Amino acid sequence: MKRFLHHDELARDSRFVRQDNAQSTVLATLPDDVDTIVNTFEQFSEMIEGSVKGTAAEPLFESYGPGFALTILNEPIDPDVPASLTRLLLRMHGIFVGEIQALEGAARSLWDFPDAPWDFKMNMARQAWDEARHVQIFEKLLNHLGGEVGMFPESTFLFECACSEEPAMRVAGVNRGLEGLACDVFRDMIKYAEKTGDERMRQAVDYVLADELTHVRFGSEWVREFTKDDPEHRKRVNEYRRTVDKQFSFGGARSDREDAAIPIAWDDRLEAGFTEEELKDLAELSSSGPTKKTLVEAARILRERHLAKREAAANGSASEAQS
Repeated sequence: MKRFLHHDELARDSRFVRQDNAQSTVLATLPDDVDTIVNTFEQFSEMIEGSVKGTAAEPLFESYGPGFALTILNEPIDPDVPASLTRLLLRMHGIFVGEIQALEGAARSLWDFPDAPWDFKMNMARQAWDEARHVQIFEKLLNHLGGEVGMFPESTFLFECACSEEPAMRVAGVNRGLEGLACDVFRDMIKYAEKTGDERMRQAVDYVLADELTHVRFGSEWVREFTKDDPEHRKRVNEYRRTVDKQFSFGGARSDREDAAIPIAWDDRLEAGFTEEELKDLAELSSSGPTKKTLVEAARILRERHLAKREAAANGSASEAQS
Protein backbone atom coordinates (compact mmCIF):
# COMPACT_ATOMS: atom_id res chain seq x y z
CA MET A 1 0.00 0.00 0.00
CA LYS A 2 1.30 3.44 -0.93
CA ARG A 3 2.50 5.74 1.85
CA PHE A 4 1.96 9.51 2.00
CA LEU A 5 -1.14 9.56 -0.17
CA HIS A 6 -1.85 12.78 -2.09
CA HIS A 7 -5.26 14.35 -1.44
CA ASP A 8 -6.22 13.87 -5.10
CA GLU A 9 -5.85 10.12 -4.63
CA LEU A 10 -8.43 9.75 -1.86
CA ALA A 11 -10.98 7.17 -3.02
CA ARG A 12 -14.70 7.99 -3.21
CA ASP A 13 -17.72 6.24 -4.69
CA SER A 14 -19.96 7.68 -7.40
CA ARG A 15 -22.13 9.64 -4.95
CA PHE A 16 -19.36 12.16 -4.26
CA VAL A 17 -18.63 15.27 -6.31
CA ARG A 18 -15.04 16.50 -5.86
CA GLN A 19 -14.51 20.26 -5.55
CA ASP A 20 -11.27 22.09 -6.28
CA ASN A 21 -9.54 23.11 -3.03
CA ALA A 22 -8.40 26.51 -4.32
CA GLN A 23 -11.47 28.38 -3.09
CA SER A 24 -11.06 27.10 0.47
CA THR A 25 -7.30 27.63 0.54
CA VAL A 26 -7.42 31.22 -0.73
CA LEU A 27 -9.64 32.44 2.13
CA ALA A 28 -6.71 32.40 4.55
CA THR A 29 -4.66 34.66 2.27
CA LEU A 30 -7.18 37.42 1.66
CA PRO A 31 -6.50 40.94 3.02
CA ASP A 32 -9.12 43.16 4.62
CA ASP A 33 -9.92 44.77 1.28
CA VAL A 34 -13.27 44.55 -0.53
CA ASP A 35 -11.91 44.99 -4.06
CA THR A 36 -9.27 42.27 -3.66
CA ILE A 37 -11.84 39.79 -2.33
CA VAL A 38 -14.32 40.60 -5.10
CA ASN A 39 -11.67 40.26 -7.82
CA THR A 40 -10.40 36.98 -6.34
CA PHE A 41 -13.82 35.35 -6.22
CA GLU A 42 -14.73 36.58 -9.69
CA GLN A 43 -11.62 34.77 -10.96
CA PHE A 44 -12.94 31.58 -9.34
CA SER A 45 -16.52 32.10 -10.57
CA GLU A 46 -16.44 29.59 -13.41
CA MET A 47 -14.71 26.98 -11.27
CA ILE A 48 -17.18 27.45 -8.40
CA GLU A 49 -20.18 27.25 -10.72
CA GLY A 50 -18.87 24.06 -12.28
CA SER A 51 -18.17 22.44 -8.92
CA VAL A 52 -21.72 22.97 -7.60
CA LYS A 53 -23.59 22.16 -10.81
CA GLY A 54 -26.10 19.40 -10.23
CA THR A 55 -25.74 19.54 -6.44
CA ALA A 56 -27.91 21.09 -3.74
CA ALA A 57 -25.50 24.05 -3.66
CA GLU A 58 -26.40 25.09 -7.21
CA PRO A 59 -29.40 27.21 -6.06
CA LEU A 60 -27.07 29.05 -3.66
CA PHE A 61 -24.77 29.94 -6.55
CA GLU A 62 -27.75 31.07 -8.62
CA SER A 63 -28.96 33.31 -5.78
CA TYR A 64 -25.65 34.73 -4.54
CA GLY A 65 -23.07 34.15 -7.26
CA PRO A 66 -19.47 33.05 -6.61
CA GLY A 67 -19.47 34.79 -3.23
CA PHE A 68 -22.13 32.47 -1.78
CA ALA A 69 -19.41 30.81 0.30
CA LEU A 70 -18.67 34.15 1.98
CA THR A 71 -22.30 34.41 3.03
CA ILE A 72 -22.47 30.79 4.18
CA LEU A 73 -19.17 30.81 6.07
CA ASN A 74 -19.43 34.20 7.72
CA GLU A 75 -22.97 34.13 9.02
CA PRO A 76 -23.98 32.03 12.04
CA ILE A 77 -26.32 29.13 11.28
CA ASP A 78 -29.72 30.63 12.16
CA PRO A 79 -33.04 28.75 11.77
CA ASP A 80 -34.87 32.03 11.18
CA VAL A 81 -32.99 33.24 8.08
CA PRO A 82 -33.73 32.45 4.40
CA ALA A 83 -32.31 29.16 3.10
CA SER A 84 -31.56 28.15 6.70
CA LEU A 85 -32.13 24.43 6.03
CA THR A 86 -29.89 24.45 2.95
CA ARG A 87 -27.15 26.19 4.93
CA LEU A 88 -27.54 23.75 7.83
CA LEU A 89 -27.37 20.78 5.46
CA LEU A 90 -24.30 22.28 3.77
CA ARG A 91 -22.52 22.48 7.12
CA MET A 92 -23.65 19.00 8.19
CA HIS A 93 -22.46 17.53 4.89
CA GLY A 94 -19.17 19.39 5.36
CA ILE A 95 -18.79 17.84 8.82
CA PHE A 96 -19.58 14.40 7.39
CA VAL A 97 -16.85 14.59 4.73
CA GLY A 98 -14.55 16.18 7.31
CA GLU A 99 -14.96 13.08 9.47
CA ILE A 100 -14.09 10.90 6.47
CA GLN A 101 -10.91 12.93 5.99
CA ALA A 102 -10.16 12.79 9.72
CA LEU A 103 -10.50 8.99 9.50
CA GLU A 104 -8.15 8.98 6.53
CA GLY A 105 -5.71 11.27 8.34
CA ALA A 106 -5.58 9.06 11.45
CA ALA A 107 -5.40 5.82 9.46
CA ARG A 108 -2.66 7.22 7.24
CA SER A 109 -0.74 8.24 10.37
CA LEU A 110 -0.89 4.62 11.50
CA TRP A 111 0.40 3.37 8.12
CA ASP A 112 2.73 6.16 7.02
CA PHE A 113 5.09 5.98 10.01
CA PRO A 114 6.08 2.31 10.52
CA ASP A 115 8.96 3.22 12.85
CA ALA A 116 6.80 5.25 15.24
CA PRO A 117 6.38 4.01 18.84
CA TRP A 118 3.82 1.27 19.48
CA ASP A 119 1.77 3.52 21.77
CA PHE A 120 1.50 6.07 18.95
CA LYS A 121 0.17 3.39 16.61
CA MET A 122 -2.36 2.30 19.21
CA ASN A 123 -3.55 5.90 19.64
CA MET A 124 -3.94 6.33 15.88
CA ALA A 125 -5.80 3.00 15.63
CA ARG A 126 -8.13 4.12 18.42
CA GLN A 127 -8.71 7.42 16.63
CA ALA A 128 -9.42 5.70 13.30
CA TRP A 129 -12.00 3.51 15.06
CA ASP A 130 -13.60 6.62 16.58
CA GLU A 131 -13.64 8.48 13.26
CA ALA A 132 -15.33 5.56 11.49
CA ARG A 133 -18.09 5.75 14.08
CA HIS A 134 -18.32 9.54 13.62
CA VAL A 135 -18.79 9.09 9.87
CA GLN A 136 -21.77 6.86 10.58
CA ILE A 137 -23.20 9.29 13.13
CA PHE A 138 -23.03 12.30 10.84
CA GLU A 139 -24.45 10.36 7.91
CA LYS A 140 -27.44 9.52 10.11
CA LEU A 141 -27.72 13.16 11.25
CA LEU A 142 -27.61 14.27 7.61
CA ASN A 143 -30.47 11.87 6.86
CA HIS A 144 -32.27 13.04 10.01
CA LEU A 145 -32.28 16.59 8.59
CA GLY A 146 -33.54 15.43 5.19
CA GLY A 147 -30.17 15.36 3.41
CA GLU A 148 -28.11 12.66 1.75
CA VAL A 149 -24.50 11.82 1.03
CA GLY A 150 -23.19 13.58 -2.07
CA MET A 151 -25.81 16.34 -2.13
CA PHE A 152 -23.01 18.91 -1.87
CA PRO A 153 -19.51 18.82 -3.39
CA GLU A 154 -16.58 17.68 -1.26
CA SER A 155 -13.37 19.63 -0.86
CA THR A 156 -10.38 17.62 0.41
CA PHE A 157 -8.98 20.87 1.81
CA LEU A 158 -8.85 19.52 5.38
CA PHE A 159 -6.79 16.46 4.45
CA GLU A 160 -4.54 18.51 2.17
CA CYS A 161 -3.71 21.10 4.82
CA ALA A 162 -3.34 18.77 7.81
CA CYS A 163 -1.39 15.76 6.50
CA SER A 164 2.34 16.45 6.69
CA GLU A 165 4.92 13.78 5.87
CA GLU A 166 6.62 14.19 9.27
CA PRO A 167 4.97 12.53 12.33
CA ALA A 168 5.13 15.46 14.77
CA MET A 169 3.72 17.81 12.15
CA ARG A 170 1.11 15.23 11.13
CA VAL A 171 -0.39 15.09 14.63
CA ALA A 172 0.00 18.86 14.99
CA GLY A 173 -2.04 19.29 11.81
CA VAL A 174 -4.58 16.50 12.16
CA ASN A 175 -4.99 16.22 15.93
CA ARG A 176 -4.42 19.78 17.06
CA GLY A 177 -5.52 21.64 13.90
CA LEU A 178 -8.32 19.58 12.35
CA GLU A 179 -9.61 18.08 15.60
CA GLY A 180 -9.32 21.48 17.29
CA LEU A 181 -11.48 22.96 14.53
CA ALA A 182 -13.96 20.13 15.14
CA CYS A 183 -14.22 21.21 18.80
CA ASP A 184 -15.22 24.71 17.68
CA VAL A 185 -17.73 23.55 15.05
CA PHE A 186 -19.32 20.91 17.26
CA ARG A 187 -19.79 23.25 20.20
CA ASP A 188 -21.52 25.66 17.80
CA MET A 189 -23.74 22.85 16.47
CA ILE A 190 -24.70 21.85 20.01
CA LYS A 191 -25.82 25.43 20.66
CA TYR A 192 -27.85 25.36 17.43
CA ALA A 193 -29.51 22.08 18.44
CA GLU A 194 -30.37 23.52 21.86
CA LYS A 195 -31.89 26.59 20.19
CA THR A 196 -34.04 24.49 17.85
CA GLY A 197 -34.92 21.80 20.39
CA ASP A 198 -33.33 19.03 18.33
CA GLU A 199 -32.37 16.67 21.14
CA ARG A 200 -31.16 13.95 18.79
CA MET A 201 -28.64 16.29 17.20
CA ARG A 202 -27.57 17.73 20.54
CA GLN A 203 -26.86 14.33 22.08
CA ALA A 204 -25.13 12.92 19.01
CA VAL A 205 -22.81 15.90 18.49
CA ASP A 206 -22.02 16.10 22.20
CA TYR A 207 -21.11 12.40 22.11
CA VAL A 208 -18.73 12.99 19.20
CA LEU A 209 -17.21 16.09 20.83
CA ALA A 210 -16.10 13.95 23.79
CA ASP A 211 -14.03 11.83 21.39
CA GLU A 212 -12.54 14.92 19.73
CA LEU A 213 -11.16 16.10 23.07
CA THR A 214 -9.32 12.77 23.36
CA HIS A 215 -7.96 13.12 19.82
CA VAL A 216 -6.62 16.60 20.55
CA ARG A 217 -4.91 15.23 23.65
CA PHE A 218 -3.24 12.58 21.49
CA GLY A 219 -1.83 15.39 19.38
CA SER A 220 -0.67 17.41 22.37
CA GLU A 221 1.09 14.43 23.93
CA TRP A 222 2.78 13.20 20.75
CA VAL A 223 3.96 16.64 19.65
CA ARG A 224 5.74 16.88 23.00
CA GLU A 225 7.13 13.34 22.69
CA PHE A 226 8.34 13.68 19.10
CA THR A 227 10.03 17.04 19.78
CA LYS A 228 11.43 16.44 23.26
CA ASP A 229 15.00 17.67 23.71
CA ASP A 230 14.83 19.39 20.31
CA PRO A 231 13.56 22.98 20.67
CA GLU A 232 14.24 23.77 17.00
CA HIS A 233 12.10 20.85 15.90
CA ARG A 234 9.32 21.93 18.26
CA LYS A 235 9.53 25.46 16.89
CA ARG A 236 9.10 24.20 13.31
CA VAL A 237 6.18 22.02 14.34
CA ASN A 238 4.52 24.93 16.11
CA GLU A 239 4.90 27.11 13.02
CA TYR A 240 3.33 24.38 10.92
CA ARG A 241 0.43 24.14 13.39
CA ARG A 242 -0.05 27.91 13.15
CA THR A 243 -0.15 27.67 9.34
CA VAL A 244 -2.85 24.99 9.57
CA ASP A 245 -4.83 27.03 12.11
CA LYS A 246 -4.63 30.06 9.84
CA GLN A 247 -6.05 28.00 6.97
CA PHE A 248 -8.78 26.62 9.21
CA SER A 249 -9.85 30.09 10.34
CA PHE A 250 -11.57 30.50 6.93
CA GLY A 251 -10.66 34.17 6.74
CA GLY A 252 -11.90 34.88 10.29
CA ALA A 253 -15.17 32.92 10.16
CA ARG A 254 -13.71 30.65 12.87
CA SER A 255 -12.21 33.06 15.36
CA ASP A 256 -12.59 34.74 18.73
CA ARG A 257 -14.12 37.88 17.20
CA GLU A 258 -17.54 38.96 18.43
CA ASP A 259 -18.94 38.56 14.92
CA ALA A 260 -17.44 35.11 14.31
CA ALA A 261 -19.75 32.59 12.64
CA ILE A 262 -17.91 29.81 14.53
CA PRO A 263 -16.48 30.95 17.89
CA ILE A 264 -13.40 29.28 19.32
CA ALA A 265 -14.56 26.70 21.88
CA TRP A 266 -12.24 28.04 24.56
CA ASP A 267 -13.33 25.78 27.46
CA ASP A 268 -13.40 22.63 25.35
CA ARG A 269 -9.93 23.32 23.99
CA LEU A 270 -8.56 23.92 27.49
CA GLU A 271 -10.01 20.57 28.55
CA ALA A 272 -8.40 18.97 25.50
CA GLY A 273 -4.93 20.18 26.50
CA PHE A 274 -4.48 23.57 24.83
CA THR A 275 -2.83 26.18 27.04
CA GLU A 276 -4.11 29.70 27.61
CA GLU A 277 -1.06 31.00 25.73
CA GLU A 278 -1.81 28.78 22.73
CA LEU A 279 -5.44 29.88 22.68
CA LYS A 280 -4.50 33.54 22.82
CA ASP A 281 -2.19 32.94 19.88
CA LEU A 282 -4.98 31.11 18.03
CA ALA A 283 -7.41 33.95 18.71
CA GLU A 284 -4.98 36.53 17.36
CA LEU A 285 -4.11 34.38 14.35
CA SER A 286 -7.73 33.58 13.46
CA SER A 287 -8.94 37.14 13.90
CA SER A 288 -6.38 38.60 11.52
CA GLY A 289 -8.42 37.90 8.38
CA PRO A 290 -10.89 40.23 6.65
CA THR A 291 -13.53 41.75 8.90
CA LYS A 292 -17.08 40.54 8.65
CA LYS A 293 -18.08 43.99 7.37
CA THR A 294 -15.60 43.65 4.50
CA LEU A 295 -16.79 40.14 3.61
CA VAL A 296 -20.45 41.14 3.72
CA GLU A 297 -19.78 44.07 1.38
CA ALA A 298 -17.76 41.86 -0.97
CA ALA A 299 -20.56 39.28 -1.00
CA ARG A 300 -23.11 42.02 -1.79
CA ILE A 301 -21.09 43.31 -4.76
CA LEU A 302 -20.49 39.79 -6.07
CA ARG A 303 -24.21 39.03 -5.86
CA GLU A 304 -25.18 42.23 -7.67
CA ARG A 305 -22.69 41.60 -10.46
CA HIS A 306 -23.77 37.98 -10.75
CA LEU A 307 -27.47 38.85 -11.01
CA ALA A 308 -26.71 41.62 -13.50
CA LYS A 309 -24.81 39.14 -15.70
CA ARG A 310 -27.69 36.67 -15.48
CA GLU A 311 -30.19 39.38 -16.45
CA ALA A 312 -28.02 40.58 -19.36
CA ALA A 313 -27.65 37.01 -20.61
CA ALA A 314 -31.39 36.44 -20.37
CA ASN A 315 -32.14 39.70 -22.24
CA GLY A 316 -29.61 38.76 -24.90
CA SER A 317 -31.23 35.38 -25.41
CA ALA A 318 -34.68 36.99 -25.63
CA SER A 319 -33.45 39.47 -28.26
CA GLU A 320 -31.95 36.67 -30.36
CA ALA A 321 -35.22 34.72 -30.16
CA GLN A 322 -37.23 37.74 -31.33
CA SER A 323 -34.91 38.40 -34.25
